[in-house]
Amino acid sequence: MKPSSLAVFNSNDIYPVSADSTLPFAQHRDIFYLSGVDQEESILVLFPDCPKAKHREILFLKETNEHIAVWEGEKLTKEKAFETSGVKTVYWLQDMEKVMFELMTQCDTVYINTNEHYRANVETQTREDRFTKWLTHKYPAHSVAKSNPILQRLRSVKDQIELDLMQHACNITEKGFKRVLNFVKPDVWEYNIEAEFMHEFLNNRSKGFAYTPIIASGNNANVLHYIENNQQCKAGDLILMDVGAEYANYSSDMSRTIPVSGRFSERQKQVYNAVNRVKNEATKLLVPGAFWEEYHVEVGKLMTSELLGLGLLDKADVQNENPDWPAYKKYFMHGTSHHIGLDTHDYGLLHEPMQANMVFTVEPGIYIPDEGFGIRLEDDVVIQNSGEPFNLMRNIPIEAEEIEDIMNA
Repeated sequence: MKPSSLAVFNSNDIYPVSADSTLPFAQHRDIFYLSGVDQEESILVLFPDCPKAKHREILFLKETNEHIAVWEGEKLTKEKAFETSGVKTVYWLQDMEKVMFELMTQCDTVYINTNEHYRANVETQTREDRFTKWLTHKYPAHSVAKSNPILQRLRSVKDQIELDLMQHACNITEKGFKRVLNFVKPDVWEYNIEAEFMHEFLNNRSKGFAYTPIIASGNNANVLHYIENNQQCKAGDLILMDVGAEYANYSSDMSRTIPVSGRFSERQKQVYNAVNRVKNEATKLLVPGAFWEEYHVEVGKLMTSELLGLGLLDKADVQNENPDWPAYKKYFMHGTSHHIGLDTHDYGLLHEPMQANMVFTVEPGIYIPDEGFGIRLEDDVVIQNSGEPFNLMRNIPIEAEEIEDIMNA
């Protein structure tokens, strides 16, 4: 941060559905990352150069009372807030404007927190947006700076505590997948499989899926964001499952493709093994100093080679390809890797080189509508200072023969 500056971070709103219904509360990942506070109507202020030492870190919280404790459950007291966050100075929210006035007379720059994630497409005005509008209107003489680039760099490199939580999320996902391998048979419904995952996740103290699950049988797998999960799984088909448990607000993100009948056909296995080879070779490319864009070009070469081997492309397709949309994109049209952490598509500046302790997915796929199936395989891996990345999903079955053995045990 610049000298004589402060930064402000807000909780998310509780979003209404209609009448008196609301969506379950999900905390804004930035205030959670910086403070550990997982409660609505909370504000964190960081002011490293504040003349008053006690105002260098401040939490503003919704004042709790006995009535709230009865109707909504206990909220953070000032003592509990300190235990949770390590922030000693805690005020109730009703004092925020008065305290902020004092702080703003002592600083020159205010860091506002805007969402600059490369996939962000937000139409809803957030609590953070409203606060920023109020602050910049009330204090127009201050310089404004952006928190987001700092947070992208901080959050993209994981602490060991975070890696342990992500490993735990992956372990819960593993339990769900092994349960499903013993459950799937012809004529089950996609939503039955989703329910099996959810049972295992909740039973292991996850709040549920880290993102909307994809359970796509047959040709549904060729719709990349298929989330209806309402079709029957037919004998001979494959099921593409893109699911992951959350744990303590951290995400896991797994894709596996399994045969409804417990055995792959020869062609299905041929394509499956090609996807698995691309995943394994792509993983080796995730090293400190690598650049996201160049990495994807290299993965494209690996995939092109496999598609030639499968007879899905020929040499003429490759020689005549459009460099902006290479030939392999006909069968593999999405990216191979994204940051993962507190968000499934987590923070990370893609124009900066990869660093140790960043966590990426690796998720190649081949989608063949004409043959009635699509295959995607995905693990979550931690970049290491030396050697190959560490696979957080190393214990989740992935080899075709291993999956067949478990399903037929």
